[in-house]
Amino acid sequence: MKDHTDIPALMAQIGACARAAASELAVVSGEQKAAALTAAADAIIERKDAIIAANAKDLDYGREKGLSPAMLDRLMLDGPRIDGIAAGLRAVAAQPDPVGEVLAEWDQPSGLNIRRVRTPLGVIGVIYESRPNVTADAGALCLKAGNAVILRGGSESFHSSQAIHACLQAGLRSAGLPEEAIQLVPTRDRAAVQEMLTMTGQIDVIVPRGGKGLVGLVQREARVPVFAHLEGIVHVYVDAAADPDKAMRVVMNAKTRRPGICGAAECLLIHRDIADGLGADLIRALLEAGVEVRADETLAQIEGTVPASEEDWGHEFLDMIIAARVVNDVTAAIGHIERHGSQHTDCIVTEDDAAAQAFFSHLDSAILMRNASTQFADGGEFGMGAEIGIATGKLHARGPVGAAQLTSFKYLVVGDGAVRG
Repeated sequence: MKDHTDIPALMAQIGACARAAASELAVVSGEQKAAALTAAADAIIERKDAIIAANAKDLDYGREKGLSPAMLDRLMLDGPRIDGIAAGLRAVAAQPDPVGEVLAEWDQPSGLNIRRVRTPLGVIGVIYESRPNVTADAGALCLKAGNAVILRGGSESFHSSQAIHACLQAGLRSAGLPEEAIQLVPTRDRAAVQEMLTMTGQIDVIVPRGGKGLVGLVQREARVPVFAHLEGIVHVYVDAAADPDKAMRVVMNAKTRRPGICGAAECLLIHRDIADGLGADLIRALLEAGVEVRADETLAQIEGTVPASEEDWGHEFLDMIIAARVVNDVTAAIGHIERHGSQHTDCIVTEDDAAAQAFFSHLDSAILMRNASTQFADGGEFGMGAEIGIATGKLHARGPVGAAQLTSFKYLVVGDGAVRG
């Protein structure tokens, strides 16, 4: 696999190795997979300095490319974040093995016993941008679900992803599992992505994780089935019945904690009845925190805001920028989100149960929240250990994609000489 110039040959070899590894993984024990992930976590901690050194090269590359501070934050790894990667691996290792789980069982009058049982998907291709921790999260979750995985990270995280991948392979070796179970495409050449999208004989599903451009490319050109992870056009609606303290905490955290992640709030909707009071307080707090507020006509009267353009509604900023608008009521908020949202994550802040119920019932986002920061839109925060992404489609996987969502199922049917009349 040393020749990285012949991309079709390189990817064909990677695909063949992944298919062979998937056959082996389908029958290994849960204990063996857990041991591999635990050993990988140990390697992450042991090689922390090497990972940080590799990440420094990526940060230099990102600065040369002119990445925004928020995007550089997505890319940056430090001690605590590397500790978090290792903790995520251990959390996935500690979860119950989904493979072989009996989802349902019943007997038929014909004498048949039927079980629906979780089974691996096979080989998963993951195409992602910037965040190097996805290398560990995706590798761990695919392995936990008994799948081989082909990882193609972003050009910005090239060195970091290689350093983390080496730790995953060390874990596989120590547990006696094939290193080809988790492979990282060893080139920045975009032709490798195009090749992956057509590898119907080697890859069972593609998971794109990144911005609108990447996901759109994959959805348009993939011949392999896709779990769509669309952009996070995340809304927070502050209702007339919102608790002011909760609203302040939720809005500020949702926007400013990490503005470059897909769960960051991109649009703030404020009920008209509180626009001059709590609404104005929220806008001023965002401005004081360094957020650029692109406001509608009503809120633009607040000093420091800038007038919003039509393009600001439904825009994923991934930066310290938020669009803000006054709406008449929860129905108007729902209408705005239906027009401009991406069915990723949306939140209502209210003490009114009826308003919350309307919000939850009428919207069809993958994640809906009440009185909680949208930054919780994360598989780790959902108790999944980690996630491979937030799926915004409606088929197979939706919301945080953890190990269980990376399985299919089969029916096991047992009779005692049963024949059909």
